[in-house]
Amino acid sequence: MSSAWFEDLEQQLNARLERFLADNPDQEAMLQEQEQVERRRDLAERRLQLQQQAERERQTLLHLAEEIRQWQARITRARAAGADDLAARADAHLASLMDRGRLAWDQLGRIGQSWEAVNQELDQLRAQQGQTRGRSSGGTVELEREWADFEARQELEQLRRRQS
Repeated sequence: MSSAWFEDLEQQLNARLERFLADNPDQEAMLQEQEQVERRRDLAERRLQLQQQAERERQTLLHLAEEIRQWQARITRARAAGADDLAARADAHLASLMDRGRLAWDQLGRIGQSWEAVNQELDQLRAQQGQTRGRSSGGTVELEREWADFEARQELEQLRRRQS
């Protein structure tokens, strides 16, 4: 019963907000601009996370590549010395390392796809911003956008400092 009451209240509040925004188009433009600013901030943070993930995957791949080279050399030495059982076990370990490398490479590819999707969405928001800027009135919307961009840059800088 309490959820129905809450849903009714939510519907009433949404209806009032829609009426208010319909009566005050400047407020609606500001609200849309604020939503875009918040979305850009979220996307910038997601982009930083993807960049950090990609760097971790690159490090994993580099480490695996070095390990693979070492085990290939060990297999060669074991075979040259006639230690075929040891070479076979090392070969199985090498196959496992190569599987891990393929998985890491695939993950890096997925991160790259996510990176591209985030960049495309950021480009779309920038294009929308250009259209909105031509329609918006007053300097408040512009100031809000610049402030949100400033905050996003500050947050990114803090994350970079923590990362270092």
